[in-house]
Amino acid sequence: MSKRHFCVTALQGHLGEFILKTGIKSIRRVSAVIVTAGAVLTAGAFAASAQAATLATPTIVAAGGFVMNNGTGATLFTKAADTRRSTGSTTKIMTARVVLAQKNLNLDSKVTIQKAYSDYIVAKNASSAHLIVGDKVTVRQLLYGLMLPSGCDAAYALADKYGSGSTRAARVKSFIGKMNSTASGLGLKNTHFDSFDGIGNNSNYSTPRDLTKLASNAMKYSTFRTVVKTKSTKQKVTTKSGGYRYMSWTNTNTLLGSYSGTIGIKTGSGPEAKYCLVFAATRNGKTVIGTVLASSSVTTRTADAKKLMDYGFKK
Repeated sequence: MSKRHFCVTALQGHLGEFILKTGIKSIRRVSAVIVTAGAVLTAGAFAASAQAATLATPTIVAAGGFVMNNGTGATLFTKAADTRRSTGSTTKIMTARVVLAQKNLNLDSKVTIQKAYSDYIVAKNASSAHLIVGDKVTVRQLLYGLMLPSGCDAAYALADKYGSGSTRAARVKSFIGKMNSTASGLGLKNTHFDSFDGIGNNSNYSTPRDLTKLASNAMKYSTFRTVVKTKSTKQKVTTKSGGYRYMSWTNTNTLLGSYSGTIGIKTGSGPEAKYCLVFAATRNGKTVIGTVLASSSVTTRTADAKKLMDYGFKK
């Protein structure tokens, strides 16, 4: 028996007793109450049906996707969530995470930009923060250069500074090792890095679920949260001659400013990765966080993310 049918039947069952106590004249009034109650219950059923219809699982272009409630960890959406795929520059989330976890980290420590970093950009035709050889840039500024314009030169500079070894190659190898040990420590079983920026040798991969968990962990760092929610920034850096110049960087994440409540996080792209996006937004105290991998374009990855966040907020 349905809830509505049960309630109306119960009301009808008490009708006889009520009439005996109050008289025949009460019949019409009681009948009206029953009809009204039935109408309310019916309206409630229709409302519930309408809500269920709006929560139909969304369809996305991306080959893989995952969304969770960042507060509870509850899964809200999955599509090939544990399938390993190339991650492109979403790899830089881990680059930033490793830096921010360094003991006695000094964000105002300065790093001198080396020619090797700019040569790497040219050789790989990679995305750049347009760092200038000889400039002295703080670690904090490098994080902005890493996460906003997705600078592979900034990633290289950070790996060179925070890796261990007597040569640059050794330091970079050490830093990538830290990326993988961090992934292991976070329980990211389907994640592996072979580069500091996502330009790897076919063994740089993760999954929508793992990347979302990584992003959720990185968001525990206040500096990370501040950087990834920034639409654009103008930073004063020291030149080789001791003067200064301003560097301007704009975030590649177009959700900032176009989707209410967006708080980050990172775009990615590449020949294998196609178009990726790790995203997060907060509305009415609820934060949803997720990832789409291998979407077909910048436009579709953004549209995919918006669909999934809309869905996540309604769950």
